[in-house]
Amino acid sequence: MAAERSTTDILDAAVHVREAARSATNGATGADSVLAALSEVMAYDHASLARWDPLRRRHTTLAGSYPDDATAYIESRLHHDPVFPVLRSPARGGLWLRDVPGQLLAASPGFQEVLRPLGVEDGVAQCLFAADGRYVGMLNVSTRRPRHTSDPARAVVTLLTEVLAAAVGSPACAPPRRVAADARRPGGLSPRELQVLAELTTGRTNREIAERLHITPRTVGTHIEHILAKLDLPNRAAAAARAAAWGIEPSR
Repeated sequence: MAAERSTTDILDAAVHVREAARSATNGATGADSVLAALSEVMAYDHASLARWDPLRRRHTTLAGSYPDDATAYIESRLHHDPVFPVLRSPARGGLWLRDVPGQLLAASPGFQEVLRPLGVEDGVAQCLFAADGRYVGMLNVSTRRPRHTSDPARAVVTLLTEVLAAAVGSPACAPPRRVAADARRPGGLSPRELQVLAELTTGRTNREIAERLHITPRTVGTHIEHILAKLDLPNRAAAAARAAAWGIEPSR
């Protein structure tokens, strides 16, 4: 089992999220890079960034790793969910699943029909607001592993809302072309795990990969452990071969 990340590690990772969000705001990178960086703040099984379309009265997914039925719920039904008015309050700093009253969860189709079948036990739904107060979209993060109530990531996610809102509301951060769920997340790997898997095809060491992805060598090692476990592979050479077979290459 991987060791718990320190507060310093999480704060360092938050800086990378801010950099990725600002890059997405300028159109230099996509929203998927933001979610990949966010996986260093808090490990997740599913995540998405969605933009609110006030004319069509629905969300549009900019980047995400939820299954198609969950993505469809976020886009077209979430704003009708009984939980949404609680989320939408600008004064709230995100709603963590473990903090939602049981009565409200029981009345929520989003939890009963979407999250519960996925085995989700924790996570956060964070509404995002522009500087002028407009609701611009939402961050959803889900995990099958409950988190500690004192987890510093809970506070860090709230502190990141300003840059996340800027990225989601930016016209430069365009929605991606629709692809199948398996194409978005081959092998069930997270966005950051896919980045590490791509780097393995080059034969780089953990330290070299860490320098390229702006994370620590220890974090790279943890990601490789998760990759091997999820893909049921014996070593990094086998993982590199699988990546090559899938056509996964590192970014230039």
